[in-house]
Amino acid sequence: MKFGLKKLLVTTLALVSFSAFAQENWMVRTRALGVMPDVSGHADINKKDVRIDSQSVPEIDFSYFFTKNFALELILATTTHQVDVKDTINLGSVSLLPPTLLAQYHHEWGNFKPYVGAGINYTIFYDEQSGEADSISYDNSFGYAFQVGLDYKIAERVYLNFDVKKLYLSTDVEVKTGGATVKADVDIDPLIVGVGIGYRF
Repeated sequence: MKFGLKKLLVTTLALVSFSAFAQENWMVRTRALGVMPDVSGHADINKKDVRIDSQSVPEIDFSYFFTKNFALELILATTTHQVDVKDTINLGSVSLLPPTLLAQYHHEWGNFKPYVGAGINYTIFYDEQSGEADSISYDNSFGYAFQVGLDYKIAERVYLNFDVKKLYLSTDVEVKTGGATVKADVDIDPLIVGVGIGYRF
């Protein structure tokens, strides 16, 4: 009985200590994003430019703080874009899922908590709609990302967030139309601007 009680007390103290250590190590945010591709590259169709439209989407991200200043952030969002080759052909639409992992440095000035980050993303292209083409395919790819942002404390554990990211990603596109195969090497490189709310726990 004494051994069981002692074991229970040790376990409880360990859990309390762990909880105290882990308190406010996590932050979850939800943001509204404006995703603005900065497209460059060439298609083989009369050497016209590939165009991808801008979109607004919701996003969720999770941060883990190893120390007061250093954190890792995982960003999850998906967008669907209309694609065409300027003045030539409508290439329908494609959805992008670019999970992005960033290492961040945070600084504190009272309620203002600015940060910078850098990391990698892996972009998954899915749900391709071929538009006027017979078929279209996009290659998944790795890229990298840079970030600058600000958390502003508005209540206990609650933060207003402003965030700007630049993603560098590219894909090889293959279009089949009218019996011909057309290839495009496209750099998408979106600028992503977000505003949202974060909760620290």
